[in-house]
Amino acid sequence: MTAQFDTVISNGRVIDPESGLDAIRHVGITNGQIEAVSESALEGRTVIDATGLVVAPGFVDLHSHTQSIPGDRIQAFDGVTTALELESGILPIGRWYEKQAGTGRAVNYGASAAWTFARVEVMNPEHGAPDATLRWFQQAYGLSEWSTQAASPEQMDRIVDLIEEGLREGAIGIGINNGYAPGAGTQELGAVAGLAARYQVPTYTHIAFMANTDPGSSFEGYIRILGYAAATGAHMHICHLNSTSLRDIDRCAAAIENAQKAGLKITVEAYPYGAGSTAIGAAMLLDPEFRQRTGSDWSDVVVNATGEAIASEERLRELQRAAPGEIVVWHFLHPDADPEHSAMLDRSNLYPGAAVASDAMPWAMPDGSFLDGDVWPIPQEAVAHPRSAGCYGRFFARYVKSGRLPLIEAVRKCSLIPAQILEESTPTMRRKGRLQPGADADVVVFDPEVFEDRATFRTPVAPSVGMRHVLVHGAPLISGGELDTTALPGRPVRRTTHP
Repeated sequence: MTAQFDTVISNGRVIDPESGLDAIRHVGITNGQIEAVSESALEGRTVIDATGLVVAPGFVDLHSHTQSIPGDRIQAFDGVTTALELESGILPIGRWYEKQAGTGRAVNYGASAAWTFARVEVMNPEHGAPDATLRWFQQAYGLSEWSTQAASPEQMDRIVDLIEEGLREGAIGIGINNGYAPGAGTQELGAVAGLAARYQVPTYTHIAFMANTDPGSSFEGYIRILGYAAATGAHMHICHLNSTSLRDIDRCAAAIENAQKAGLKITVEAYPYGAGSTAIGAAMLLDPEFRQRTGSDWSDVVVNATGEAIASEERLRELQRAAPGEIVVWHFLHPDADPEHSAMLDRSNLYPGAAVASDAMPWAMPDGSFLDGDVWPIPQEAVAHPRSAGCYGRFFARYVKSGRLPLIEAVRKCSLIPAQILEESTPTMRRKGRLQPGADADVVVFDPEVFEDRATFRTPVAPSVGMRHVLVHGAPLISGGELDTTALPGRPVRRTTHP
């Protein structure tokens, strides 16, 4: 008898968060698409026995800065089949997509048009034009105009023009890293939001301020986002609700919820850590009242590459002068030690309708260079925030294994919700985040009793465990828990329509 499907996943607990299916089923895959989800057995050229395992749509990470083959591979062990660079974004967009296609990618990829890149190019022309790399942006931390100054009308027009060029080249929205350029005015941000509304694409926004107290509080930053949505009609997506709210999460979450109830197009994401990661020269760490306004101490800021906890403000300023692009981890909450902090973290991660998104950082070597190329395993000396390897495993361990969130709801937050945030403007996302006929065969098969993170701040390169099979467009990337280092099945997620 001729096999009906290329691949069959048999006898698994199949979860489709859109239809609500949660039952033992057989999944048939042909030509990179799911063709059947059946109660009866199916015939396939390749058969994966998923008895005792969960079969779910691959996770869609809206916020992954680790845009590289090794970054893809370690995220695949965490269940990610689509990793998108949306909060920061990139420019020029066309060149970036060409680079990814040239090297190949292990998981699906895509990017937004970067407001900050446009700002640097216009306000610090001595830095040169962007080269479609995150390194170019990191090197701009030593410059101040783009971060601290309001744009003139002429500069504002040029910034908007550069972003629009990125949208015309297929960017899947606009990345607004406002927290790194708090000097930008509301007229400029209003114009950028207006551009997003005209192109009917989301913005992915890091709020302007991060503090528990006024002026310049996190709450003020959120009020600005809500105002841009109301004034322009733009879809404003809020990045990392957990880290930008700091310890004022209840007030910030209540404002967002009221705005959503009023009909504003606001969406949200969070990740399950009480520590963020940024460059040591970022605006929030330049604040001389950092401790008073955030509740953190200098020692809560740790140099990623060396593990050095900052001993004093003097030491922080010394490092900022020497290497403003140096990556640090900032422990803004201590959820493992303080029950109130744990509750704050839960408030953001369990926010109704919020997506899980990792904010995965690039893997850096001891000399400061970013890890790139066809590398596996990631070298033990490489460093990044552990969320770069373990965000989704940690989310499942914290909320599903504890019984605080049903399995299907966790899958929904990791797959369907992020796909729905994008699908109105990027139609290809209508085929992701689902496990049903017609959907892309981006599929994860994992042991729900085992799946969890192993990455820590001291050993961030440890992959998550429990992910038995990962398919990207039907191609096996992980089989039986083993990575296929020859497989680069990732495809671009890119817009093709314009107003």
